Amino acid sequence: MQIKKNPKANLENYTRIFMQLGLVLALLVVYLAIEKKTYDRVIGDLGPVVLNMADDEQVVEIEQVKPPEQKTPPPPTPDKIEVVEDKEDIEETIIESTETNEKEAVVVKIVEVYEEEEVMEDVPFAIIEDVPVYPGCKGNKDQLRACLQDEITKHVNKKFNSELASDLGLSPGVKRIFVMFKIDKNGDITDVQARAPHVRLQEEAIRVVKLLPKMTPGKQRGRPVGVKYSLPIAFKVE
Repeated sequence: MQIKKNPKANLENYTRIFMQLGLVLALLVVYLAIEKKTYDRVIGDLGPVVLNMADDEQVVEIEQVKPPEQKTPPPPTPDKIEVVEDKEDIEETIIESTETNEKEAVVVKIVEVYEEEEVMEDVPFAIIEDVPVYPGCKGNKDQLRACLQDEITKHVNKKFNSELASDLGLSPGVKRIFVMFKIDKNGDITDVQARAPHVRLQEEAIRVVKLLPKMTPGKQRGRPVGVKYSLPIAFKVE
């Protein structure tokens, strides 16, 4: 026998209604949750809380330890500065800039360098190019050389004191006197030296040579130079 269900007892017919009611309730709950006002909870002042402790319990008091104050050291006392009056005048050195302005013209001075005149040493009479000229001598180089020698010989024979031998009591024979002198670049007779067997003969030879006249100086490479001259004198004593 088949059991028949009562159509009123079938819950499937109310499914849509239940669903709609559920949605309405859910919306209502959400709305109330949104519109609900919240209030700050005020807790009453309960006053200081006193803990009852037994008399025999030790109370540990903790004192707040303040950190030691760090004393800032005082700033160092500056050394005493004495102002010394400068009584001496100090000469200020002004250093000028060595930079040249582009507008300034650079002037270059051309300095002519002259060669120093070569100092010619004295030249012996035997190798001199141009011999000194004795006053009155003329001719070429060889003639002037021979003339100078002849004139000096004549001068010595004329000026030398021939009677000096008898005064000195010299033994008979030929006495040789060597004389050296210089005809400087001005033509003067200088640096006269003599060597003889007797001092009086030596002095006489020097005296006679110094009496030679001023001459035209000799030349070497076109420049006046001193000329060294050697003069041997043979003095015959009878």
